[in-house]
Amino acid sequence: MKDSLLNYGLEELKSILIKRNEKPFRAMQIFKALHSGLGFSEMTELSKTLRENLSEEFSAQTVKIIKTLKSVDGTEKFLFLLDDGNVIEGVLMKYSYGNTLCVSTQVGCRMGCKFCASGLHGLVRNLTAGEILGEVIAANKYSGGKLGEDRKIINVVLMGSGEPLDNYDNVIKFLRLLNDKNGLNISARNVSLSTSGLVPKIYDLAKENIPLTLTISLHNPFDDERAKVMPVAKRYKIGEILSACENYFNKTGRRYIFEYVLIKDENDDVRHAEALIKLLKGKPCHVNLIRLNEVKENNLKSAADKDAYRFLGLLEKGGLSATVRRRMGADIDGACGQLRQRYLDENKREETNE
Repeated sequence: MKDSLLNYGLEELKSILIKRNEKPFRAMQIFKALHSGLGFSEMTELSKTLRENLSEEFSAQTVKIIKTLKSVDGTEKFLFLLDDGNVIEGVLMKYSYGNTLCVSTQVGCRMGCKFCASGLHGLVRNLTAGEILGEVIAANKYSGGKLGEDRKIINVVLMGSGEPLDNYDNVIKFLRLLNDKNGLNISARNVSLSTSGLVPKIYDLAKENIPLTLTISLHNPFDDERAKVMPVAKRYKIGEILSACENYFNKTGRRYIFEYVLIKDENDDVRHAEALIKLLKGKPCHVNLIRLNEVKENNLKSAADKDAYRFLGLLEKGGLSATVRRRMGADIDGACGQLRQRYLDENKREETNE
């Protein structure tokens, strides 16, 4: 697989060109073309010789949309094909304040959360910074967007397949490329990063001076019960996560979010609500309650709508800031990893029938 030029910032592109005895000002032309979603053949500002020279060693766009599913609520789900034949997915959610794209950071995942389809086959590999960026570029181009203020993707959430902090270096570089004023120029304040709670990496993230919204997949206020659905909880306890979040707030001034997937008869009763209130009351945080998008392989059931709002009422009465997330894309395999899993299953059946 060729290295993608999308992995490189402007100064790095200048170095690549200088080594080829090309004028460094070409780097800006290439950078803007790449972030606009153009391939080498479409970079008509460059000489044919330079385009051919670069294409021998590098690829331009390494992420291609090969399937799109549209929900009745306007949500669109993309299946992305990578240069090595792997597939990942993303979700475009349309709100009154602008479009939000949920991106993947890994092919598969090794966290093994029981309610998520992303990790059913474990981790295949990390995505490069350019591949993560390529998801945003592909979706922006698909939606008719361009660069800067003319972009159609306003917000980005790192909540698709994979654990972002398990692919730390590539994710950090992606965030800096995403924010580059010469490219899409999406502010870090318009980015949310969701982690299962890799405590050392949360401390590292706080040092990066990237003012994104940190989101923690909590899903249970009791360590022992949390560990039954999230194996990572065996390593990092809730108390350690809360300390890391406090440090993040002190360093960045950004409040943090706790995601809480409501699973029927598992974490949705009064006992759990009271424990959650005890844990979080008075902290600069918000609780985002999510009704489970059911995955057939795990046999977990979503809490009913009435139970979700009952749980919300308990949290609000206890003094927590909380909301029930609007359910989007449930009719198009909207949860993490579901579309990719279906694609893999279909391909396996086709191979078996050959």
